[in-house]
Amino acid sequence: MDLHDAREHVRRHHHAVLLTTRRDGAPQMSPVLAGVDLEGRVLVSAQRRSAKVHNLLRDPRAWLCVFPEHFYGAWVQVGGRVEVLQGEAALAPLEDYYRSVSGEHPDWAAYREAMVEDERVLLRLRLESAGPG
Repeated sequence: MDLHDAREHVRRHHHAVLLTTRRDGAPQMSPVLAGVDLEGRVLVSAQRRSAKVHNLLRDPRAWLCVFPEHFYGAWVQVGGRVEVLQGEAALAPLEDYYRSVSGEHPDWAAYREAMVEDERVLLRLRLESAGPG
């Protein structure tokens, strides 16, 4: 599967499992919702204090298995390096993330306030690999 087709799959299907690596090399998996930004990076929102963020700040490699809402059907695995956006730098990209997954929010000011209160960060994955195929 080429990277373009993988991005298109993630644009249509947002349910995913994110895999990062723990310090000892063991996998750490988290259910997430994924979107794609205008530059083709895969986006995931996370709480700053979560294990996945801690792992990514130490080792920026990550993989996602993205599948349909009802689980069975076409799926894709993508991998690459993740940039973690925090604080003010994350707010506008978190809005892009929301739009890519859910469309327009009814109250963007309330959304931004919730993102700050929840200590949300944005994970931006640059695709380096995709499969199967």
